[in-house]
Amino acid sequence: MRYRLDVVASSVVDVVRFAGGWLFDRAMAGWDVTVLLTDLADHPDTRPLQIVGAQTLDLEDALAAVDSRPRPQALAAAADLFGCDSRVRQGVLQALDHGVTEVTLWGESWPAELDESVGLVQHRLSMAAKIFKAQALGATAAPHGSIGYIETFRSGLLAGPSVAADLVPAS
Repeated sequence: MRYRLDVVASSVVDVVRFAGGWLFDRAMAGWDVTVLLTDLADHPDTRPLQIVGAQTLDLEDALAAVDSRPRPQALAAAADLFGCDSRVRQGVLQALDHGVTEVTLWGESWPAELDESVGLVQHRLSMAAKIFKAQALGATAAPHGSIGYIETFRSGLLAGPSVAADLVPAS
């Protein structure tokens, strides 16, 4: 059985920009990475996510099949969705409350109500992740600058040994 990471986002560009390197490194480490897009019909070109090793599903379809899909060991979400989509908010809070699923958020703003539950962490991209992230960003046709070696997140880690050994507290 492989580790599973479900990623909830509203934009392919957002996922690749903020978490593309981390997702690539997880996929290369053997994780099944699935990006659940809030409206897959609005994002017909999912090639950038394929480049970083992720599958895509429509969020509605995934929620409808929640009982038949394997439970992920990790959940990641765009922080802006936490504030505007009640399903994402409920899923994140439930995962943090139960402490069974690692929760990671990315974005430019953070929900203040999670300050007690999540801490700042960083992932250092492998050289391959940096290269594949650059290719994925190029495939989005969105403007981008140089690709750094660090991606920064907020994460609520499990009390025991984490399956997220590649995420380290930011210093």
